[in-house]
Amino acid sequence: MSIIRLYKNAYSGLSPNSWYLSVVMFINRSGTMVVPFLSIYCINQLHFSVVQAGYIMALFGVGSILGAFTGGKLTDKIGFYDLQVITLLSGGILFIILGYQRTFLTLGIGTFILSFCNEAFRPANSTAIAHYSSPENKTRSYSLNRLAVNLGWAFGGGLGGYLASINYNLLFWVDGCTNILAALMLLKLMPRAAIKKSEVKPVATGPVSSAYKDKTYLWFIFLSTIFGLCFFQFFIMEPVFYKLNWHFGERLIGFLLALNGLLIVAIEMVLINYLEGKRHALIYIVWGVLITGFGFVLLNILPAGITTAILVVVLVTLGEIMSMPFMNSFWIARTNNYNRGEYAALYTMSWSAAQILAPAMGSQVINYGGFRSLWWLLGILSLLTAAGYYLLYHNNNKSIIETVTAEEIAGLPEQLP
Repeated sequence: MSIIRLYKNAYSGLSPNSWYLSVVMFINRSGTMVVPFLSIYCINQLHFSVVQAGYIMALFGVGSILGAFTGGKLTDKIGFYDLQVITLLSGGILFIILGYQRTFLTLGIGTFILSFCNEAFRPANSTAIAHYSSPENKTRSYSLNRLAVNLGWAFGGGLGGYLASINYNLLFWVDGCTNILAALMLLKLMPRAAIKKSEVKPVATGPVSSAYKDKTYLWFIFLSTIFGLCFFQFFIMEPVFYKLNWHFGERLIGFLLALNGLLIVAIEMVLINYLEGKRHALIYIVWGVLITGFGFVLLNILPAGITTAILVVVLVTLGEIMSMPFMNSFWIARTNNYNRGEYAALYTMSWSAAQILAPAMGSQVINYGGFRSLWWLLGILSLLTAAGYYLLYHNNNKSIIETVTAEEIAGLPEQLP
């Protein structure tokens, strides 16, 4: 009964709109199946060269970064609700259209526009989650959204592989229809008339007027990008390592990747519910980054085998759970209703950039020094990044103390000579 109560407490107290947004996200991510198979589609179905397929994926990455930037600006101007509906509907239509593009030029243009629309959705969605969460459960609200994303990816990835074996065109249609369904669910569960009143902007209360002037946040974004470069190797180069060096089969590798999502679903909400509010968000981020880096280093220390691989997955996943939800808490705490879209956009852009750069970094390190060099490098980078986050924590606390002291001094009555 105590375990049941533990889970009940972890999921209680969240607003209905937080649940609705997670349902919308689950539907949206359940259809995310074109992107993982896009390179294979370009080469096997359209007979593009490997270089051309690489250019298509690069255009997808560039569109993602520009879409996140624009999405953040539009969120602050027109509001998160309208932008979510617009990007989901347009993205759904664009997915279907993209499935009928057969030339390198038209597919490249279509991929860029599609990724632009898709990524513009994310700052609006992040802002909506912040809007409907209270200070005491904001981290759990983001964890619930992450849970929806992971469940959606797991479902969509499995379904995508099955559909691709039948007809690649089905991927584009299912992806497009789930986007449109997510938009319709948003309109049904959270009607525009009900949202309008709650989205009125109060007086700005954030620490700065713009995310691009917040030096602390810019350093946070830099550190998050470096961490992203490390973390994405778990999905990019670690499966290759298991296949080439430890000679694991595809099914075992698939199980290890799926284990990451299963662990997140099983323990993240409970752990976040226990930790939230007890320490500063940056302290949990420091520990999360260190645990992730240690997980990579173990690939060089422990003997090859399934037990080691499972232990590494558990540690990297634990590091992810300890860091990423609290990263959301950190940037949300620095925002107000006028600049939240900008902050969300920068955070989204940092992960998009890391996702683009991670394959290049990993492959170059492996090319010159092998996998052992990569795992040691990830461990060192994680240690340095954790140190950077700790310095941010130290400086953040120092600046708060100085601000309070200055305000107290200013409030004292003048002393007569």
